[in-house]
Amino acid sequence: MFDVKKKTVEWGGRTLTLETGRIARQAGGAVLATYGETAVLATVVAEKQPKPGLDFFPLTVNYQEKTYAAGKIPGGFFKREGRPSEKETLTSRLIDRPIRPLFAPGFKHETQVIATVMSHDLENDPDIVAMVACSAALTISGVPFMGPIGGARVGYIEGDYVLNPQLDELPESKLNLVVAGTSDAVLMVESEADELSEDVMLGAVVYGHEQMQPVIDAIIALAEEAAKEPWDYTPPDFSAEYDKVKGLAEADLRAAYGNKEKTLRYTAIGEVKEKVMEALGPTEDGAEDRIDEKVLGTVFKNLESDIVRGDILKTGSRIDGRDTKTVRPIDCQVGILPRAHGAALFTRGETQAIVVTTLGTGDDEQFIDALEGTYKETFLLHYNFPPYSVGETGRVGFTGRREIGHGKLAWRALRAVMPAATDFPYTIRIVSEITESNGSSSMATVCGSSLSMMDAGVPLKRPVAGIAMGLIKEGDEFAVLSDILGDEDHLGDMDFKVAGTSEGVTSLQMDIKITGITKEIMEQALAQAKDGRLHILGEMAKALTSAREDLGAHAPRIEVMTIPVDKIRDVIGTGGKVIREIVAETGAKVDVSDDGTIKIASPDQASIEAARKWIHSLTAEPEEGEIYDGTVVKVVDFGAFVNFFGPKDGLVHISQLAPRRVAQVTDVVKEGDKVKVKLLGFDDRGKVRLSMKVVDQETGEDLEAKEAEPAE
Repeated sequence: MFDVKKKTVEWGGRTLTLETGRIARQAGGAVLATYGETAVLATVVAEKQPKPGLDFFPLTVNYQEKTYAAGKIPGGFFKREGRPSEKETLTSRLIDRPIRPLFAPGFKHETQVIATVMSHDLENDPDIVAMVACSAALTISGVPFMGPIGGARVGYIEGDYVLNPQLDELPESKLNLVVAGTSDAVLMVESEADELSEDVMLGAVVYGHEQMQPVIDAIIALAEEAAKEPWDYTPPDFSAEYDKVKGLAEADLRAAYGNKEKTLRYTAIGEVKEKVMEALGPTEDGAEDRIDEKVLGTVFKNLESDIVRGDILKTGSRIDGRDTKTVRPIDCQVGILPRAHGAALFTRGETQAIVVTTLGTGDDEQFIDALEGTYKETFLLHYNFPPYSVGETGRVGFTGRREIGHGKLAWRALRAVMPAATDFPYTIRIVSEITESNGSSSMATVCGSSLSMMDAGVPLKRPVAGIAMGLIKEGDEFAVLSDILGDEDHLGDMDFKVAGTSEGVTSLQMDIKITGITKEIMEQALAQAKDGRLHILGEMAKALTSAREDLGAHAPRIEVMTIPVDKIRDVIGTGGKVIREIVAETGAKVDVSDDGTIKIASPDQASIEAARKWIHSLTAEPEEGEIYDGTVVKVVDFGAFVNFFGPKDGLVHISQLAPRRVAQVTDVVKEGDKVKVKLLGFDDRGKVRLSMKVVDQETGEDLEAKEAEPAE
């Protein structure tokens, strides 16, 4: 019934198995990849006819995690998986980025790649397994895919690179790097690092590329046995149309690119394109010598690319007049929003971000429900890209994949310098609003976030800056570009983002559109990025060099105290009665953790102190010899009972009421009186013995201690 083909390879100390022919046989290509006990099913389906009227490749990649894979039932009312989680969205992008450039030029058939996590052993992250499975499914599907690709995760533990570290090893690793590529070249890198050097980062990329080769070989071996007939597809030839457009528009287009300001340049380019459309585009009478509008758009873009790339390689001069290494002018401002806890305005050329930091308490922590289990996140970074930032209209209120991806990149860049929760017990949320965009708004977010947090008083280890590098390569000639513009990103061969501190790299993301990137090019890009990063850090230092000593006036203050675990019930009370009373009376927020850690938060220091004393009185034990404020709660013939330490009462014997003989207790105190008492100790039955006569009732001074002081 099944014609099963299977390939197995030992990889990173575990067995990787690729299987096809048993599951999802109606898909164009389907592969079940198993690594350890983590299994991912990848399927590929492409429409047989191209979608008319498209000027882009309609590829969709969906990575989805099913909770049954980890033996869990989804939460919520419906008890089924809902919208994609952040992890699912990021992994979808992780797979999309290296496979998209490998489809044949001009391929416009709608293609859908779905990777479904079927089993998760809670040891091996499914994202690498999914990438390998998708590559294998595409390779055997017959679509014009110039793969296969491989993928690998690289850790750095105790000075050694580790291939595909397991989930419990990652906290020990100073690096979490994912690399993807073909047998000849690296196509994509995504990483988070703990201030590592450029040499270590480059070594990790090279190591990962070397280690993925057995996987690529296994995919090729599987395809030799199970691949379907290749599609009969020939990339379209638009050379004749290109010559027509070039002859008509080259001079005008060069003049348009002479405008260094983006808006003027785009206006001029639009006018040239309109002229081309009028002269060569389709007409109402359907003249045969005219060129299809979509084809004309593709050819026009190719001409733009050739002009921009050629000028950079020939003269080293870029669209805005800079050389290849110069960073655009930078302006940094902090404290720009009066009510925000921290705010910064970071402007680099025509890219600008307003970044705002908000400090919260334990109540603001985000619960992450992952396959590996539920955990809390105290550092949040959200990136917004409104359409006005590029002078356009568009949909708002919707968080797209790009926004999630850019926000996560900035989050990774900053996490290495964040203070420990024990040193700074706040939930930190950063929001980056991109108000202008012309290249690398994610790196502007990194720079602005660093300044914004320092403005809020967050004690970062060091400031972090980021820069985006580009590449133009034709044959053996190449130029590495620092701080690329949007046009240089679209028309170039590489988008290489590097973020870090003065001490090292904290995040690296690389997307390559060609297959000829060498180690030499990556080395030059990293070195050039380091120079640019240090320059940007210097410009940022003109605004702030470190965190402000005090928090903003509107930020909550948090104090942390620890109590014995067996005292937690005393603080919370039956049904939460006690803790609600503390919050209501003092006005402070109180968050109690299972390990006995208590966070008390309020903008008012007096509220924090009142709550702290209240909790201390509930959980601590009274100390012999200490003086306490108390309230008389009961008067009897032989003394008075005083509530002096939380719920604790003690007896002041009639002989300890005053430094004279007392006939009746009521001659000295009555119920409700506020008094000062000294804890003398405990009797044989554990009862508390208190004294008022050894304490000055006005000042609270210990009279016994005063008498015991030697005379001068």
